[in-house]
Amino acid sequence: MLIRRPADILPSEITPRSVYLNRRQLLGGAAGLALAAGLSGRGQAATLETVKSPLSTDEKLTSLQDVTSYNNYYEFGVDKGAPATYAKTLKTSPWTVKVDGLVGKPGEFSVEDLIKSSTLEERIYRMRCVEGWSMVIPWDGFPLADLIKRVEPLGNAKYVAFETAYRPEEMPGLQSMFPVLDWPYVEGLRLDEAMNPLAILAVGLYGERLQNQNGAPIRLVVPWKYGFKGIKSITRISFVEKQPVTSWNKQASDEYGFYANVNPNVDHPRWSQATERRIGEGGLFVKRRPTLLFNGYAEQVAQLYSGMDLRKFY
Repeated sequence: MLIRRPADILPSEITPRSVYLNRRQLLGGAAGLALAAGLSGRGQAATLETVKSPLSTDEKLTSLQDVTSYNNYYEFGVDKGAPATYAKTLKTSPWTVKVDGLVGKPGEFSVEDLIKSSTLEERIYRMRCVEGWSMVIPWDGFPLADLIKRVEPLGNAKYVAFETAYRPEEMPGLQSMFPVLDWPYVEGLRLDEAMNPLAILAVGLYGERLQNQNGAPIRLVVPWKYGFKGIKSITRISFVEKQPVTSWNKQASDEYGFYANVNPNVDHPRWSQATERRIGEGGLFVKRRPTLLFNGYAEQVAQLYSGMDLRKFY
């Protein structure tokens, strides 16, 4: 199988915004969106109301081909093309998410139930990863705040902890004798971060159901943070009082902080984070673009970190 490198991807292969918008109209327009049958445990299409978020960006989208073939998902391998090749083994239906901890209404919810009880919002987010590359992805999802309000956190709940699936029989990357991380993958947010309108639980992209390599059937999207905060294939969400352990912070605390806010003024110990390369924009020698503080979302999230040393709390 031929895995294309970013240098091989031509700008002409990027889906034009006009084509994307026309396609969305064909899929149901402003009234609703019919995702593929795989979203339903009973094999039925899930019809979801779609609202164009005012927080969306008008930047040119990364092509669907690139979004679904150039991924970090180490449970299926460390190569960027490995998830697209091997993630097909993951069984995403039926799927439930356990919500527990310091909440008044804990429970176990199907993805369909979570979708039906929320207003689906179309948001086009710029997602970055620590390697210095970025994408513009049209996620379909709903505010994490919808779920939080539904389960009614107790007064002493300060953080939200997330855990992904651990299925060695379906995830070949978990079968390695030399594991990349201490599995299962875990992440966390402060409660006020999780309540921010930009934080969503994504169930689709480009008007289609989320593909396995992108974190099906449900994943976290936190666009002002580095990509490793976007935990995939979520199986558990817990509300806790103390700051939870996160996978990459546990693996290398000097490189990956709990907050992981995009800060171009702080270098990673092994590379600069002042500039980034957008996947799909020419080859390796294309001019890199400046990295924006909070990934360009400072207006929406800077108040969350007022008075904090963003070099210390990285």
